[in-house]
Amino acid sequence: MGDNGDGAGREALAARFEANRVHLRAVAYRMLGSLSEADDAVQEAWIRLGRSGADDIRNLTGWLTTVVGRICLDMLRARQSRREEPLDVRLPDPVVTVPDDEGDPEFQALTADSVGLALLVVLDTLGPAERLAYVLHDLFAVPFDAIAPIAGRTPTATRQLASRARRRIEQAAPVPDTDPARRHDAVDAFLTAARDGDFDALLALLDPEVTLRVDTGAAGSQLVRGAADVAGNAFSYRRLAVHARSVLVNGAPGLLAVVDDAPISVMSLTVGSAGKITGIHLIADPERLARLGIRG
Repeated sequence: MGDNGDGAGREALAARFEANRVHLRAVAYRMLGSLSEADDAVQEAWIRLGRSGADDIRNLTGWLTTVVGRICLDMLRARQSRREEPLDVRLPDPVVTVPDDEGDPEFQALTADSVGLALLVVLDTLGPAERLAYVLHDLFAVPFDAIAPIAGRTPTATRQLASRARRRIEQAAPVPDTDPARRHDAVDAFLTAARDGDFDALLALLDPEVTLRVDTGAAGSQLVRGAADVAGNAFSYRRLAVHARSVLVNGAPGLLAVVDDAPISVMSLTVGSAGKITGIHLIADPERLARLGIRG
C-alpha cells in the first residue's frame, strides 16, 4: 500500500477512509439509485486508495468523492450498454425508516437534500455524464474543474451538462410541500381511503396530473397517469393498505405493508404544494424488499 504498507499506516488510512464512508455512500446512492451498487462503489474506492496511498493527498474527502464519481460513471455506462431497450419502470432502491431513526447519521446522509424517489427516478433518465455533473456539483459542491477530467469534458462543457440536467429535473421532478404536517395528513388520508376502497376520497386527494409508478420485479411493472386512472387502482391499494403502516421513505412520508413479518410493498407519496398527491412510487417485489433488509 505504498508508503502506508506498514500495519500502523494501514490502520490510520483505514480510519480516515471510514470517516468518509457515510458521505461516499450518499454520493454513490445518488449516482446509482442502488444501495448494493453504492456499497460496491465505495468498496472499490477503498481498493483504489490502498493502491495509491494517501501521503500525497491533501484533501482526502475531495479525492475520494471524485474517485467514487468516476467509479459510478463507469457503472452507469456499463448499465446503459446492457440495456437493449428502455426499462418501462424500475424504481430506485428506497431508504425506509421509522421516524425514530431520523437521528441516525447514515439515514440523514442518504436522505438529505430532499433526495426522494421522485428525484431519483428523474436522475435515472439523465445520461451518465449529466448525472455525474449534477450530482457532484449541485448536491455535493464539487467544482466543475474537478468534475471535468472525470467526465472527459472541459469545465465549460461540464457546466453545461449540469445546467441541462438541472433544467430537466426542474421540469420533471414535482416540488414537494414543505409543511411536514400537511404531508403526513395527506398520506394518512390516503391510507384511510385506501383501506376503505373509497374511490371518490382517493380521487379528491390526487393531483389531476398525478403519476403512479409500480415496480413488481419479474411480475411486471406499470406507469399510470391521471387522477381517475390512478384512483382506479383502489382495490389494489386496499389489499395492501390493510397490512400497511406509516414509515419514512427517503425522508418523506410513506407506507410499508408487512405480512408475517415480511415486507410486501413500499409506497412513497409526493405531496405537492397544493396539498394534493402528485406522485406515487410503489415497489411490490417481496424478493427485492427482502434483499434490501427492510425491517418488518
